[in-house]
Amino acid sequence: MERYIGIDAHKESCTLAVMGPTGRKLSSHVVQTDPLALQQAMAAIKGKRHLCLEEGALSEWLFELFEPLVGECVVVQPEKKNGLKSDLRDAWERAEDIRVGRAKRVIYKSTGRFSELRQAVWTYHSLQRDVVRSKLQLKALFHGRAVTGMGNSLYLESKRKLWVDKLPAHHQRRAWLLAEKLDRTMETFAEAERWLNQAAKKIPIVKRLMTVPGIGEVRAATIAAVVVTPFRFRRAGYWSYCGFAIVTRDSAEWKKDQHTGQWKRRHAPVTRGLNRNRNPKLKDVYKGAANTIIMLQPDDPLYHSYVRTLENTKPELAKLTLARKIAATTLAMWKRQEDYNPERYKRR
Repeated sequence: MERYIGIDAHKESCTLAVMGPTGRKLSSHVVQTDPLALQQAMAAIKGKRHLCLEEGALSEWLFELFEPLVGECVVVQPEKKNGLKSDLRDAWERAEDIRVGRAKRVIYKSTGRFSELRQAVWTYHSLQRDVVRSKLQLKALFHGRAVTGMGNSLYLESKRKLWVDKLPAHHQRRAWLLAEKLDRTMETFAEAERWLNQAAKKIPIVKRLMTVPGIGEVRAATIAAVVVTPFRFRRAGYWSYCGFAIVTRDSAEWKKDQHTGQWKRRHAPVTRGLNRNRNPKLKDVYKGAANTIIMLQPDDPLYHSYVRTLENTKPELAKLTLARKIAATTLAMWKRQEDYNPERYKRR
């Protein structure tokens, strides 16, 4: 007996909707967001359970909680809709999504042995943003008083006092507080970096991805933490996931030739840039790797490929082509379990 279950989750309550194989609405429950209460509510649903829930702050925890109890668990990113909205209505929609198989944007949640690495990577990137923000706040204070030329010496405790003394007395206390915030954030960031290094050493694929030009330990760890398994992607799908797919828009494409009677395209499809529904971390990784190769690795065959592409296209499109090539290379290496081979990219 098949049972299709949709969940709309919030920090205090979760709404469960249970649907039969024909689409009949069988029951609905409001359950406290508590692991024991949720597990008991799920176990009380008889039959083979198919669960669908929406991507959100609680989705990873709910996936780990329910995966042993259901035959199928799917996390989706639903499209935004206008009109009526409620917790129960959303839960019924999720149940219907998994019943008819219309879930298009499925979010991968089976992290397994990559769980620690994922948490280390997310912490690293979060604290890295905090460090950058703290540095900008401190430097903006000096720029607002026309104090310039400090460079990176402002971030060093040994040289900071020389610059703070140039501020008016009523600004100096604010500068010291912002500097203290920066120092503490940098200490925490350094600890996060050590954690990432330790977690990366436990995952063999990280070391293999580091053989690709432009990919260091942090970028390799980020790729491994986000992708987890390469076999859920084909090359074109991976490009789209990284934000490298071309979006086109067209309408009334065909017209009939008056002489031959055959249908012909009116014009080529109009491009609208790259897809916006992507993983931003992977896009940053591959764009950064492309910049590293262009600026620092002129002897690599991938750089020579970039130069050849420049002969027929614009620099930004050539860089996009290079980033795509790096992405395809890492995916293929991971699938084949082999190191980077520069001979593949030498011009024959």
